[in-house]
Amino acid sequence: MLCEGAVEQLFAFYWGLDMINLIAKHWIVNYKEYQDRVVRQKYGILCGIVGICLNICLFAWKLLAGWLSQSIAITADAFNNLSDAGSSLILLFGFRLAGQKPDSEHPFGHGRLEYVAGLIVSMIIILMAVELMRTSAGKILHPEEVSWHVWTLVVLIVSILVKMYMFLYNRTIGNKIASAAMRATALDSISDAVATFVVLLSTIISHFTGLQIDGCCGLLVGLFILYAGISAAKDTINPLLGQPAEECFVEKVHEIVLSHKEILGMHDLVVHNYGPGRIMLSLHAEVPVDGSLAELHEVVDEVEHQLSDQLGCSAVIHMDPIWASDEESLTMKKEMEEDLKLMDPGLSLHDFRMVRCTGHIRLFFDIQEPYSCRIDEKELIERLQRHVKENHPGVELVICVDRTA
Repeated sequence: MLCEGAVEQLFAFYWGLDMINLIAKHWIVNYKEYQDRVVRQKYGILCGIVGICLNICLFAWKLLAGWLSQSIAITADAFNNLSDAGSSLILLFGFRLAGQKPDSEHPFGHGRLEYVAGLIVSMIIILMAVELMRTSAGKILHPEEVSWHVWTLVVLIVSILVKMYMFLYNRTIGNKIASAAMRATALDSISDAVATFVVLLSTIISHFTGLQIDGCCGLLVGLFILYAGISAAKDTINPLLGQPAEECFVEKVHEIVLSHKEILGMHDLVVHNYGPGRIMLSLHAEVPVDGSLAELHEVVDEVEHQLSDQLGCSAVIHMDPIWASDEESLTMKKEMEEDLKLMDPGLSLHDFRMVRCTGHIRLFFDIQEPYSCRIDEKELIERLQRHVKENHPGVELVICVDRTA
């Protein structure tokens, strides 16, 4: 962390001031409210515009340097920067479209378009990597001498510095506004910096040793860019497919819900991510069965408002009444929990209730089984039923198994 801070300060010094923050202070109202939807959108548009301008300048510089030196690696790197300008344009429009208000066809908003924009950027990175590897392979089979120009080296060095700066501001802003699309753009920038450094290295080696490694270096650069593209695609595909909420978010939800003494526990937390700043969640709150329905409903309403105010999400809470003072019920629940823990420490239960019928007792509860658990659902239920039959004749189990992350 200390090293990263030192690097950021070095580049801030090199540029004289932080251009993005300077523009943000004058263009974005409440520019430090990073989770505000309008602020996020303006940061995305701003970074997209800056990226387009810088990448077009780099494209022109490198294209000229590649033409003069007859270097396929430098020329390919120039067109990679042109594709980066297109990526920045996609990022700009992605933030613009994602900021649209909900409508009749998209009642949850358009926030996931930001993820789609990030995915398109990732596909462009992968496409350019494949094309670069194809061209480099031809260069290996048919090597050509790379011309030496001192100012070409200057262009490449400046390009590396510019790309490092773009990486830093995209990564910093991307982390602040929690944007997978901007983090993908940051990864693209650092990949370009490494690619250009390899081109610079191959040019110097070719000049002083006569070894024509231009094609080999281009191939290595292509492989590196391919890896970066696949990594970026994964980061944008996951939220589109659906993934578990971040652990810190879940912990905060638990903290808010269980801060009310009337709520004895919670389970079945489901988080739906419709794009940054557009989170909906539902959960089951365990409340005493003998409590006042009106008072408990008021508590649940208060919890929903707190979740909205503190976490910026829309929450729906279902109340599950449980017996909190029935000793026999509590004893049976504890015994079932201990049996589950013996099978797998990740197993847990909720919605436990005991119903006394004529001549027998029925236990109703749900089991939360993590995906990491290797016990089959049918086997799990059978093992519990055998235990109850041996130790508590006359007790029946009614079980539902839920898979959870």
